[in-house]
Amino acid sequence: MSPRHLLIVAHGSRRAASNEEVRQLAERVRELRSPGIDHVETAFLELAEPDISAGLARCVALGAREIVLFPYFLAAGTHVVEDIPEVVAAFRAGHPHVAVRVTGHLGASEVLPRAILEVAASLKAA
Repeated sequence: MSPRHLLIVAHGSRRAASNEEVRQLAERVRELRSPGIDHVETAFLELAEPDISAGLARCVALGAREIVLFPYFLAAGTHVVEDIPEVVAAFRAGHPHVAVRVTGHLGASEVLPRAILEVAASLKAA
């Protein structure tokens, strides 16, 4: 399909509606049509499908030559610091022709504080 893909990786939940919420977020990101991203996919660390390895493999199957993995996590816990890098390292070993870059996690984003204020300000006064 295209050479540069964004893979949004969330934790995953036993609650199907929570996983669907992440998929809907990816769809909204996809609709923004960023010139630097050709395709957007989702994957989950656990409790939902596809897992990260399958999400990376799907990107490759769709023609990705570069994958930007975005950890949709608020804090740099074990999943962000250890688990995701381990999966990415294993994938890289088997796919040396595909560049995989991991962004900072959501909670470390410079734009998150402003987004929080915008959400809070959007509430009507009681």
